[in-house]
Amino acid sequence: LTKMPGGLTDIMEEWKSLEEDYQQIQETHRLYLQKLEEISKLQNNCSSSISNQRKRLKEISQQLKKCNKGLTQEETITIDEIKEKIKTRPNAFFDMEAFLPKKNGLYLSLVLGNVNVTLLSKQSKFAYKDEYEKFKLYLTVLLLLFSFICYFFVSYRFLDAILNFLLVWYYCTLTIRESILITNGSRIKGWWVFHHYISAFLSGVMLTWPDGNLYKIFRNQFLAYSLYQSFVQCLQCYYQSGCLYRLRALGERHNMDLTVEGFQSWMWKGLTFLLPFLFFGHFWQLFNSLSLFRMAQLPDCKEGQVMLCGLCFLILFLGNFFTTVAVVRQKMKSRNQKPKSL
Repeated sequence: LTKMPGGLTDIMEEWKSLEEDYQQIQETHRLYLQKLEEISKLQNNCSSSISNQRKRLKEISQQLKKCNKGLTQEETITIDEIKEKIKTRPNAFFDMEAFLPKKNGLYLSLVLGNVNVTLLSKQSKFAYKDEYEKFKLYLTVLLLLFSFICYFFVSYRFLDAILNFLLVWYYCTLTIRESILITNGSRIKGWWVFHHYISAFLSGVMLTWPDGNLYKIFRNQFLAYSLYQSFVQCLQCYYQSGCLYRLRALGERHNMDLTVEGFQSWMWKGLTFLLPFLFFGHFWQLFNSLSLFRMAQLPDCKEGQVMLCGLCFLILFLGNFFTTVAVVRQKMKSRNQKPKSL
């Protein structure tokens, strides 16, 4: 037998090693697909079991309401214990479902289709949440700088359009990301989600407002408002993230809780200094709304954007103001009740 050249011998040995690795990869991939199928079956079993549990809990709750009469003291205590346990189940199911695939809501279905957006590990959930917070902070700083430049240094409609386009993109992206975070267990809800939709619509209307006399009248007022809003949002992102980190470490907040543009009950300790800034911003929205409604009464007002922007600012004021007041009232009421219960 003729001896192969040294270089070819090395190549053959390397190829043999590659073949062995390839066989191992195939086996690993086969196991991976098998585990995926097992996980899929477990997910379906968990989802159906939770649905069944909810149905049975509803039935037993209705039955417990009927059997209130003729009970011994011991039976009453047992029923009260069952009722307390039933109250804790929805939160337990919510935490379980955060790791199970679920159907997208209407908004996500329209934007993304039927794509599964559930992140199945805690690490990936936290990574996505942290990326959301960074995105929000970086874009807020960028909008702050852009508003500052447009207000103090340049007065071109083209740059104003870029700013408004950035605002539309920012708020639309926030709504999509927040919907994904809610699917993955974040408890942000209510007005603080809805007001991003209104803000996106408002920015879109501002983007389409033609460059005329009325636009020039309102321009500086809007830019000053945007500058102030971005400044307050930077303050909120900075202080709320620190507060949330402390509360999570103490086990008082859920790990998927987010910073918001408004005020929530958990912000009471240490963040009440933000309230004057927030209320000033709310009344600025009302001032913008009234200014636009007055402009809509002018004889030379032919742009529909004036009335639309006025309505958007009015909705933002009403939602932000009454939601913040409701949170403050609720917190004050709970604080007043504590000494009485002691």
